[in-house]
Amino acid sequence: MKLTFLGAGSTVFAKNITGDTMLTDPFHDVEIALYDIDAKRLQESYAMVTAMNETINQGRATVRQYLGVEQRKDALRGADFVVNAIQVGLYDPCTIIDFEVPKKYGLRQTIGDTLGIGGIFRGLRTIHVLKDFARDMEEVCPDAWFLNYTNPMAILTGYMLRFTQVKTVGLCHSVQVCTEHLLKQLGMEDKLEGRSEKIAGINHMAWLLEIRDRDGNDLYPEIRRRAAEANARRDHLDMVRYDYIAKLGYYCTESSEHNAEYNPFYLKPNRPDLVEYFRIPLDEYPRRCVNQINGWEKQYQDIMAGGKVQHTRSTEYASHIMEAIQTGRPYRIGGNVLNHGAISNLPWDACVEVPCLVDNSGITPTLVGPLPTQLAAMNSTNIYCQMLTIEAAVEQSREKTIMAAMMDPVCGANLSTDEIVSLCDDLIAAHTAAGYPVF
Repeated sequence: MKLTFLGAGSTVFAKNITGDTMLTDPFHDVEIALYDIDAKRLQESYAMVTAMNETINQGRATVRQYLGVEQRKDALRGADFVVNAIQVGLYDPCTIIDFEVPKKYGLRQTIGDTLGIGGIFRGLRTIHVLKDFARDMEEVCPDAWFLNYTNPMAILTGYMLRFTQVKTVGLCHSVQVCTEHLLKQLGMEDKLEGRSEKIAGINHMAWLLEIRDRDGNDLYPEIRRRAAEANARRDHLDMVRYDYIAKLGYYCTESSEHNAEYNPFYLKPNRPDLVEYFRIPLDEYPRRCVNQINGWEKQYQDIMAGGKVQHTRSTEYASHIMEAIQTGRPYRIGGNVLNHGAISNLPWDACVEVPCLVDNSGITPTLVGPLPTQLAAMNSTNIYCQMLTIEAAVEQSREKTIMAAMMDPVCGANLSTDEIVSLCDDLIAAHTAAGYPVF
């Protein structure tokens, strides 16, 4: 079995995926192809994976590295699975552009990687690269599965599924940790073991529709009571999602700093009181990037542990998906797939996040049915922005880029249509000048 990792300079994540794969019984002798365009980060990851192979896998895997566009087809050739973890444009210059240009128009963001004006342009510049990935895969590994971990998840996965021939699923950590985080934060740890849950919606705004304890009792009444008390105290950092519980009736998968920018409710012009009240960390993603960059050398040395790199199989879906497809032993995931009726009151071609069954026939979404109307409405405000962004990338359309931004809840709540046009033109020009064109 061959696994190709695109964006292997993401060393910590590469460790989790490749380490998990080595520890999976059918894959001890896996061939791992590490690909990146950054020579230093690629070499760091190669040294780490090679050392880990010796430490945890008796050196049975074959690990190779591939640098630059000219070696990409060789990295992909004959792959069974391709993991995508690229970040086009990195923090400097592209994340800086995504945050600083909109500030001139009074737009503030927290993360900017999923929706909002930052998510739109991150999606456009990444699809610009995914087009080449897809062409290469269709040529040299046409039967491979593309496991996408890169954000904006719905935009990128939706593009791959609608406009390429590559078998694709989008994977996100937020589904796996949703209920554990919620119950622990509310002091309900005793309900963790044996719980059951139902989660569906769209990436980063998938809804916890049901949660029951081991005896089948509905946990939502107690969750709603405790969440309301917590928001009254304002002594935690999940204010936005607990506000969702109070106003919409349900919790969702991704964090409050993310969800603050997926709707028109919290980031408004001349309303710093809302930012303060809901404890919204503006510019959170750039701050994380700077801290990660500054602390990387020490973190890398800690990972390397003097060459004795250890690993315990993580909760990441990737190795479980590979095992289920290769062996036929079924596994259940929360996957990002085309809707095609799985959620009956969301658009047919939307990219949705729903329970899926994985086995040797592939990845099969399950039927969810209709979401509560208010939750479908929340998802829809994001979906049409995502779909327009995909169309803008495919058609290389400035006009549809502007339409996508007009449909974005935060842009629409803060800017006039003419201001949105000007903002999009400024961002297109800034990306082009930085060497990362969006078309």
